[in-house]
Amino acid sequence: MSQYSQSVTTMQTSADNEWMAQAIAQAQRAAAAGEVPVGAVVVRDGVLLGAGCNGPIGHNDPTAHAEIEALRAAARAVGNYRLPGTTLYVTIEPCTMCIGAIMHARVERVVFGAREPRAGAVVSAARLLDADYFNHRATFTEGVLAAECGELLTTFFRARRELRNARD
Repeated sequence: MSQYSQSVTTMQTSADNEWMAQAIAQAQRAAAAGEVPVGAVVVRDGVLLGAGCNGPIGHNDPTAHAEIEALRAAARAVGNYRLPGTTLYVTIEPCTMCIGAIMHARVERVVFGAREPRAGAVVSAARLLDADYFNHRATFTEGVLAAECGELLTTFFRARRELRNARD
């Protein structure tokens, strides 16, 4: 069996747009703070358990990705580092570090907006949710509000380049 033949995706649910909109709001908070605009929320049974936005610069913490921040908040809210039955909504495809945290937290489903072609670890640069060495499986749905999620990043990096070019 191929390493990638186990890929399991799920169909978009009616609530996915609503929760992704909340992740987008978190991404906008990150952008306002000068961080790369990525936001995430953790939901179980229609209840928001945790939210987070990118914060590596402000927190001086390379692990302060939106997904990690949302998982930490959710774990504190439920009093357990394991989060079975949860869905993580994130504006961009998670990286390798975040997939590791997702698997350790036992997140059931990952929903992301835009792909991250260079470092995305769900479908782009790697397919870690398919890796057979994890003892947990998570499903995923991609492309929820993808245009909006992608535009946040495009606008942020365009402004950053313009500022850098104006200084040169």
